[in-house]
Amino acid sequence: MEKYHMVAPGDHIVAGVSGGADSVCLLFLLLAFGEKKPISLAVVHVNHGIRPEAGADAEFVEGICRERGIPFFLTTADVPALAAREKISPEDAGRRVRYEAFCEAARKMGGARIAVAHNLDDNAETMLFHLFRGSGIRGLGGIPPVRGDIIRPILCLERREVEAYLGKRQIPWRTDSTNSGDAYCRNRIRHHILPFAEREITGGVTAHMGQTAEILRETEAYLEQQTKSALEECCKAGDGYYAVDAEGFGKIHSVLQKRIIHFLLKKMSPTGKDIGAVHVRDTMSLFEKKENRSIRLPFGILARRQYGEVILETGAGEEMGGAGADFAIVRLTEEIFAHPAVYDLEKGGKIELFGLFIKKGQEVPQNQYTKWFDYDKIEESLEIRTRRRGDFLTIADGKGGMAHKSLKDYMIAEKIPRQARDRMPLLVSGSHVLWVAGHRISEYFKVNENTERILRVRLLSGEQEGKSKTEEKNVGTH
Repeated sequence: MEKYHMVAPGDHIVAGVSGGADSVCLLFLLLAFGEKKPISLAVVHVNHGIRPEAGADAEFVEGICRERGIPFFLTTADVPALAAREKISPEDAGRRVRYEAFCEAARKMGGARIAVAHNLDDNAETMLFHLFRGSGIRGLGGIPPVRGDIIRPILCLERREVEAYLGKRQIPWRTDSTNSGDAYCRNRIRHHILPFAEREITGGVTAHMGQTAEILRETEAYLEQQTKSALEECCKAGDGYYAVDAEGFGKIHSVLQKRIIHFLLKKMSPTGKDIGAVHVRDTMSLFEKKENRSIRLPFGILARRQYGEVILETGAGEEMGGAGADFAIVRLTEEIFAHPAVYDLEKGGKIELFGLFIKKGQEVPQNQYTKWFDYDKIEESLEIRTRRRGDFLTIADGKGGMAHKSLKDYMIAEKIPRQARDRMPLLVSGSHVLWVAGHRISEYFKVNENTERILRVRLLSGEQEGKSKTEEKNVGTH
C-alpha cells in the first residue's frame, strides 16, 4: 500500500468483502493499516443470487462489521437473470453488479477509494489468459495495483499466504462452491495449468510471474513515456488532423513507430477502442513508399501520403476517389445479444445483426441472405460498406488451411457484373471481408464445433426478409 501510495491519511475506503479468504484477509489488513494511519472504512457485500449459501455469507460478513463498528452495505441481485436478459456471461454480469455496488457506496461516503482482493494467483491467471488470447505488453502486465480509484492492497500475496495469515490468527472465512468447478476459463487455468507448472516446471510460479508482471508494467510505462516524446518530434496537430513527418518518423525505432500510429488512431476514434493491429499495419505501409496514396480506416479516418508527410484526418472521405459508400460502423457490444442492430442500406434494404448463444456442435441453417459468424473471432469493430482497394476474403486452400483472395479476384471469378461490384454491400473488419452480401463468407469467421457465440447477419429486403425469418426456428437464443 505504501509502495504504490494507495491510501493517504484521512482517506475513505470501500472494501469489497465476499466472505472468502482473500477478501476477509483484505479487511483485516485494512483494519491493521487503520491503526497506523487514520482512514474511514466501509464494507460492501454483494449477494449474486447464485448459491443457496449466499445468504449465510452475507450474515457472516455483516457480523464481522457489526462487531467492529464498520459501516456495512448489502446489495442483492439476480445475476443469472441479468446475464440471461443481457446475453452476457455470469462472470461479466457479476462483475458489473459488484462494481456498481462499490461505486454507489463510495458515492454515499462522499468519495472513496475502492479496495478489492485480487492476489498474486489472480494476477498469474490473468497474465496467462491474456497471453493465450494474444495480448500486448499492457495485457501481459496482468492486474495493476492501482487503476483510478481502485486499489488492490493484497496483490503482492499468494493465495497460500492469505490462508496461512488467517489460519495463524484463527480468523474464519467462507468457501465459495463455484470456485471448485471448471465451468469458467479462469478456473481451468487455476486448477490445472498453474498447478502443473508449479509441480512439473518450477516452484514459486505465481511469485515469479508477479515479478515479470511488475517488469512489464514498468516497461509499458517507459514505452508510453518514450512514445509521447517521439510523437512530439515527428508529429504536428491541426484542426481534425495529425501530420507525421515521414523522414523523422523513419528514424524512430519500429516499436515506437507502431505505438505512435496506434496512439493517434485511438485518439481519433470515438471511443478509443476497436483500433487493431491491421489498422496500424495499413497506416504504416504509407511510410514505406514515397508515392502519394490514401487508405480508409474505421470511424471515417483517412490516412494519406502527401509528399513528405502522412496525414491522418477525419471527415475527408470525398477525397478518396472510388473508395465506395459507407453505410455504418458496427460497434459490437454485449447489447447485441439482447437487441438486434439494424442498419439501412441503399434502395430501402436493411441489414440486421444479432448475437446468439449456440450449443457446441449444433448445426446452423444455410441461407443466401442470412449468414452466421463465430462472434469471438471478431476482434475489431465492423463496417458495412462497399468495396475498397485492398479488401480480401479468406478461402480454404485445399490443404486444411486458409489463404487470402482479393475481393476483386473473387468478384471476377464469380462473374459479378462490373456495374454491380461498387454497389454491393459488404460486412468488413478492416480490409478483411466477412461477407459479400448475398454471396459467400470468409472461411476464417465460419462457425465450427468450438463456437459458443454467434453473430447472425441478415439481409432484409422484401422476399429475402421473409425467407430468413423462418430460420429462427432452428437456432435458439441461449
